Amino acid sequence: MSFIISGDTHGTLDIKKVIDFFEGKDNEYTEDDYLIILGDVGVCGFNPEEEKETRRILRELPVTTLFIDGNHEHFWHLNSYPVEEWNGGKVHIIERNIIHLMRGQVFDIDGTSFFTFGGAYSVDKWCRREGISWFREEIPDRFEMEEGWLNLEKRNLKVDYILSHTAPADVAAEMCYGEMSDDETALRRYLQRVADNSEFSAWYFGHFHEDREVEDNFYCLFNNIVEIPLLSNARNIPIA
Repeated sequence: MSFIISGDTHGTLDIKKVIDFFEGKDNEYTEDDYLIILGDVGVCGFNPEEEKETRRILRELPVTTLFIDGNHEHFWHLNSYPVEEWNGGKVHIIERNIIHLMRGQVFDIDGTSFFTFGGAYSVDKWCRREGISWFREEIPDRFEMEEGWLNLEKRNLKVDYILSHTAPADVAAEMCYGEMSDDETALRRYLQRVADNSEFSAWYFGHFHEDREVEDNFYCLFNNIVEIPLLSNARNIPIA
């Protein structure tokens, strides 16, 4: 089994990196391997034709695609799918091999555990239209935050990996990204609380459209795609 992690794909806009990664590898991976996209995916997107093409591309990959939500998703559409349980956490099953990992969940996938927490603040919301290209649901509510903390406590605050769209407050500050709203501040501080109190091997996030390693075990991904087939190799994958 392999876990392959990608940053934002933005529908078809930035999905070529995924296509290129899997080109010629149909015999190397199966649906028992997982591509994990760290938000802004476009599976439930703003344009029906773009959404259709995004799903076609992911559907035809040799792996199962898992994703957390970012801030550029059609949340009304995404949240219209029934909530189901999968490997210990709540999901929306978009298609048989395309699955949304909901916020504040812990998933155990063949012995590897992931804590997931999507969502972020849109700095460009001023040029978007609510209910069409921007949704208040981009910011997690207190119930999602509380559920996430309770789920971590059930695991004694220990997981193998943490997946988020935006970064904890200290990590974002280290990357020189300021906070644009009270909502963003609250979300990043929540993630910082998780970072300060949890044990994990590596934390992967997207959102900032760059590839960077911060503080040894925090990895921002955009153009790079990393594969973590074995937990023991997680910290040794270069971000270059």
